[in-house]
Amino acid sequence: MSEEILFPAEADSGRRPSLCDVLDRVLHKGVVATGEVTLSLAGVDLVYLNLNALLMSAGRMAEVYDRPSGE
Repeated sequence: MSEEILFPAEADSGRRPSLCDVLDRVLHKGVVATGEVTLSLAGVDLVYLNLNALLMSAGRMAEVYDRPSGE
């Protein structure tokens, strides 16, 4: 179930991106990770965890969410 990631500039060359290229793109664009975990014992749910995480560089986040002080 391996999926190859190609960036638009590299799609024609057939070259696979390096880890640095992938991390740069992820931090620039941002990634949302979601997940759920339920721990149960004898059919009784004991712990439920819901994860929602945003991974983005601080500089990019400031650009995206920067609002003028008047608003």
